[in-house]
Amino acid sequence: MDIKISKTDNIFNVEGQINWSTANYFKTHFTITLNSSRELTIDINKVSEIDDSGMLALKSIYANALKWNKPFSIVGTSSNDLYKEFRSIDRA
Repeated sequence: MDIKISKTDNIFNVEGQINWSTANYFKTHFTITLNSSRELTIDINKVSEIDDSGMLALKSIYANALKWNKPFSIVGTSSNDLYKEFRSIDRA
């Protein structure tokens, strides 16, 4: 399945799967977006799968947000599951 990214009121809505076939595009798109924005919010309500490649892409975007001191949020029903993964980056 392809990935679809749209924007509504400064929130980027992602639909589809963030996996090995879409992770590179996802990471590139949001790294560029983060670099040119003051903050980044991604809604993952309509994401049906996040595999290891997708998780690495999310972690990379999050690491850049920390490095560049820019607010970064992931919202949606699955966002709590990601919280533990990102806590390990904070401690590193």
